[in-house]
Amino acid sequence: MHSVKVGYVASAVSRALCSSGINHREFVKVSACCRVRCSVSQIRYCRTAAAPKEETVIRVPRSMQRRVDNVKQTRGQHKINTIKAGKLLIQSKHPDLNQSAAYTHGKFEELTLCTQGWKHNKSFGDYFSINNVKTVAPFVAEHADEGVEQKAPVTFHNLRICKPLVEALDHINITRPTTVQLQTIPKVMKGHNVLCAAETGSGKTLSYLLPLVHRLHGDKESDVYAGSAQKIRAVVLVPSRELAEQVAAVSRALCAPLGLKTSSVGGGRGVGHIKMVFKRDHPDVLVATPGALTKALRRRCLDLSELSFFVVDEADTMFDPSFSDMLEDILLHANIARDPKETRGPGHKAQLLVVGATFPGGVGEVLSQVTDLGSLVVIKSKMLHHLMPHVKQSFLKVRGADKILELNQALKLLQQKKGGGATLVFCNKSTTVNWLGYSLDEMGVRHARLQGEMPAVVRAGIFRSFQKGGQADVLVCTDIASRGLDTSRVSLVVNYDAPESHTDYIHRAGRVGRAGGVEGGEVLSFITHPWDVELVQKIETAARRRTSLPGMESEIHEPKPKEVELEEEE
Repeated sequence: MHSVKVGYVASAVSRALCSSGINHREFVKVSACCRVRCSVSQIRYCRTAAAPKEETVIRVPRSMQRRVDNVKQTRGQHKINTIKAGKLLIQSKHPDLNQSAAYTHGKFEELTLCTQGWKHNKSFGDYFSINNVKTVAPFVAEHADEGVEQKAPVTFHNLRICKPLVEALDHINITRPTTVQLQTIPKVMKGHNVLCAAETGSGKTLSYLLPLVHRLHGDKESDVYAGSAQKIRAVVLVPSRELAEQVAAVSRALCAPLGLKTSSVGGGRGVGHIKMVFKRDHPDVLVATPGALTKALRRRCLDLSELSFFVVDEADTMFDPSFSDMLEDILLHANIARDPKETRGPGHKAQLLVVGATFPGGVGEVLSQVTDLGSLVVIKSKMLHHLMPHVKQSFLKVRGADKILELNQALKLLQQKKGGGATLVFCNKSTTVNWLGYSLDEMGVRHARLQGEMPAVVRAGIFRSFQKGGQADVLVCTDIASRGLDTSRVSLVVNYDAPESHTDYIHRAGRVGRAGGVEGGEVLSFITHPWDVELVQKIETAARRRTSLPGMESEIHEPKPKEVELEEEE
């Protein structure tokens, strides 16, 4: 108690001295003397008084701590378990990034992607797979789920297809229509202009050929158009010569038993060859490429005035700026109907059918000039622009120098499987196709090459021999083989170069898992460059959320009025 009083007196004295202006050195001496006389108890008292300021303890209530933990978890600081019992949808090199097929992400839930760090050089060697969660393709799943006792399966007889045409389908082992054919054929039979967008391999070719041939056969028997027997009745427009030969082959198989004739005209030939085709008897069905058909129209080799059907196949490519000008010019030569009533009787107009695996972008601008967009019946598949659930799709981050070794390993694994199968290897450039072919030759791998710089006749022969099989089971090609071509014997697709867009990926992956094709198809993609990673991340996000690929058109947009017209009105 005495020490406290001494300290208090010393502080009071110091304040008084400072206020009176006394020399500070004398004050220091007085204070020093006071400190010397302080006892040991003073020091202990000062230490115990300063201790509570250093050890501050704040107790948080448990309810508030729970709220903090919940906020951290929703912000993604605590990983949410996406693995449940059952089959895996996403299978990664790192098991903690797997996702079960039974798990569904919330709308606003943040995703942890396997490809999150793939732009870094240390990610080489990483991989993940999108497993097939279904064994049957979606366009035939309905028939597999239906029981015969509950409901009889729908056949082509139910679609009112003529008996000779159904028998022709039986000869090529086609007995039941797919989902796309069930939706499209009745609309075409009623005379509507139809735009059909469905996934690859779902039977779109037969969805327009069957009602087309059925109608032509009925008109021929009834002699409705006897005076126009020397004029073409149907035109099918396709982007490539290979696809033209394929569609023409299917059309011949359907038309031959009915006495109808099919011809094809493709690019890569001179004008003399085109004239020779039309100097003979005019076909009932003409399958042509835009370039060849434009040449024939300019030289007046054919007349489209009595046309009953105008089909645009692979519409996403045909409405591309590279083809849209020619397509618009061809459509102006054909008198397209605006109403189903105009497709029948004398002075009839042509019925328009637009078919594609992805929804065409500029369809509104082109078709608005020849027909009424409001009368166009749009048929879209439920799985349009979605990843195929019945095909396994793997992605491997690999260095450019190691891709040839990984390709060789994948081909060996395919040969070891029972049944094997053919392989398509896609490259982005013709030079890459040639270089990869030389490398496979050194490894002793039998293969064929297909790229756009080859003559059209050579390309057609190469692909025809690959479809038949026997010579080579590996085809190294560019995207020229990804559009519409029937590759039913292919069980593995390898993207040696990553595709440049979602559309290219959909078409490449669509070469496997086709209707009537090999079951258990797989897609393997090599990812090398940082700009390829962004595309793969969007694919992985769509797979985890079970949504369609982003940035894909799904509606017909009305064409915007031109600025020149607006200025005139003003």
